[in-house]
Amino acid sequence: MLILPSWLIATPHEPPKADHGLRVAGDRIAAIGPNADLRAQFPDDEIIDASGCVLAPGFVNAHTHLYGVLAHGIPLVKAPSDFWAFLADFWWPLVEDALDHEMICAATDWVCAEMLRSGVTSFYDCLEAPFAIPDALFAQKEVVERRGLRGILSFEATERVSKANGQLGLQENARFIDHCRREGGLVQGLMCFHTTFTCSAEFIQQAFALGAARGVLTHMHCNEGVHEPNYALAHFGKRTLEYYDDLGVTGPGMLASQCVQLSDRERAIIAERGIKVTHMPLSNCEVGGGIAPIPQQLAAGVTVGLGSDGYINDFFEVMRGAFLIHKAAHLNPQVMPGHDVFYLATEGGAKSIGLEQVGRLAPGWAADLQLIDAHFPTPVAAHNLYDQLVLWRNHTHVRDVMAAGQWRVRGGEVLGADLGAMRARVHAAAQRMWTKAS
Repeated sequence: MLILPSWLIATPHEPPKADHGLRVAGDRIAAIGPNADLRAQFPDDEIIDASGCVLAPGFVNAHTHLYGVLAHGIPLVKAPSDFWAFLADFWWPLVEDALDHEMICAATDWVCAEMLRSGVTSFYDCLEAPFAIPDALFAQKEVVERRGLRGILSFEATERVSKANGQLGLQENARFIDHCRREGGLVQGLMCFHTTFTCSAEFIQQAFALGAARGVLTHMHCNEGVHEPNYALAHFGKRTLEYYDDLGVTGPGMLASQCVQLSDRERAIIAERGIKVTHMPLSNCEVGGGIAPIPQQLAAGVTVGLGSDGYINDFFEVMRGAFLIHKAAHLNPQVMPGHDVFYLATEGGAKSIGLEQVGRLAPGWAADLQLIDAHFPTPVAAHNLYDQLVLWRNHTHVRDVMAAGQWRVRGGEVLGADLGAMRARVHAAAQRMWTKAS
């Protein structure tokens, strides 16, 4: 199959190429070149005429909570006043602790469709539902496989409920990783625990040992606001990443999400140890956590991906947030240029969550791609295309999406998705959750 667009973005580290396309064979990209050359080399291939479109890698949502959609609009008697109140008075008792398998599956199906609609073909999800295990990840996996995305699923193990529940969470991850490894499909697993203020030192070290034994990353939320570093200082006499470093768990196998409130020493530890970071610009604003020092991290060579955090799932909006917020924070319009943001949303995101040969359009790489409408009010050129896409596109401009060589969105419609029925299912799940909250 030949896909022949007006513009090709192979990798945001290179300028876009006019009138270039690619050939897909199976689940991989087989060739890239000028449209005319591809037509001549492969005259018998099916041709997808994508004139008027940009052909780009599928987005990689490097950190999300698929169940989070159920909390959109939840009734609150009193809004949380800070990050600790957000967790202790709202998110834990009213959302996480209320989840069951049906709620999780309804939300997963809806958000998978939302992600596909905005060009996301790969994602990492962190499920937080201490009373929905065992087997919550296995239920979620069936839904993701039906939608055809490339997904990495994990359960956020924590000792905040009990030590026994914490062990159940770690074993949920270990069983799931082993099962998916044997199957070798698009859905895989990852080790995960919560934070230093809900997990003991022994528990944290156990999580990393389980992840290392299976050759997967170990994820945790890190310094999402001021609460965790203040807790670490009060209880350990050092900040969060200094504590992790003393525990001997920092390194390339660590995936730290958020990383908002960092000291100079913590930023240095991340760079020196090769820790991977995921950035959620919009949700950091929602919870009042602050603005993460992402430009500094990128300058230090840190691997960074971009995520929605389950908050706003249109990935163009997430990119726009990253593009704008750091310019304001640094009083510098040159910070976080469009091509850098696009990289975080594609190849950077893939690298941050351990996906190989994903996030770039090149021979031998995964055929994960999207076609985006390129009919802008002003002329498109190589020098302005990234800014045009980041600032003036959204999910309504995504025409077609392919994951692993299979079309999942055509003409703006998610294939095989009855959105009306899916929305009704999410409404029913949300109402049950909200009833528990009232």
